[in-house]
Amino acid sequence: MSKLLSMRDAIADLVPDGASVALGLQLEQMIPFAAGHELIRQKKRNLALIGPISDILFDQMIGAGCAEKVIAAWVGNVMMGSAYNFRRAVEEDGMKVINLTNFTVALALQAGAMGVPFLPTRSGLGSDTVRDNEFFVEIESPFPSSPADESPTRSDSQGRLSPRGAEKLHAVRALVPDVTIVHVQRADREGNTHCWGNFGVMIEGVRAAKRVIVVAEEIVKPEVIASDPNRTVIPGFLVNAVVECPYGAHPSPVQGYYKRDDVFFRQYHEQTKTREDNAAWLNRWVYSVSDRRAYTNQLGACRVDELGVKQHAYAAQADFGY
Repeated sequence: MSKLLSMRDAIADLVPDGASVALGLQLEQMIPFAAGHELIRQKKRNLALIGPISDILFDQMIGAGCAEKVIAAWVGNVMMGSAYNFRRAVEEDGMKVINLTNFTVALALQAGAMGVPFLPTRSGLGSDTVRDNEFFVEIESPFPSSPADESPTRSDSQGRLSPRGAEKLHAVRALVPDVTIVHVQRADREGNTHCWGNFGVMIEGVRAAKRVIVVAEEIVKPEVIASDPNRTVIPGFLVNAVVECPYGAHPSPVQGYYKRDDVFFRQYHEQTKTREDNAAWLNRWVYSVSDRRAYTNQLGACRVDELGVKQHAYAAQADFGY
């Protein structure tokens, strides 16, 4: 059954106010900006934004009043540094931020995907990241630190014996987003998805989520997806809605379709320094454009063409026959 929806309908149907939403899971590429802009246009409120290295999409949504809380490893403008809306929200408005690391974001989503309440790790030991952080609990391992060492006791620096299983670890709490939104190269109408390049924590985020929206550069026939099963990283049965949206990740890059728009990131940094500047930016790039076609028209044909792939790098042909 086709799951193909418009961006407007997918966001309206699947993202309620107060939802936890995972976005930008592929780090600096394939960030679902078009989906984020539709969230802004529909004035979604009290969202918890989840992501690893969040680029300016989180900043835009925060500046538009969509976010109540952020669960992330970093928020800013990767190219330029600080993100002004995020800083204002934290320093002046008291927005809650839960600070994780990239690795522990991955662990939290993986725990959610596995259906377990936490996953253990040595990560964060000795770090201030875990201090007063609801996502970390110190635990003791019940097993030897090395499978080859089954001795029931160990000695400390003073020769005192203690149980071998007393190694300290952190339990990282599971993250189960209400909605995960990802941008990919192509999918079919049932949500079977091809993606290549850096996955980041996309797969963990999709598997952990209660609902999944796939935004694709193009919708292709099922036989195209079936022709390369190893590239089908998201199966359709995990997907609730599919949206076709060319240039839906701009200004971030989509491998094989367009490169990163560095000029846009610099301009955003210069044009959002104050609340008034940010309101003008949102009006120009979000509120005054009804969809992505209007957005790319505003970018201009010359700029869109300049971002396109200039040097193709095709994979070698694979034979799946016997």
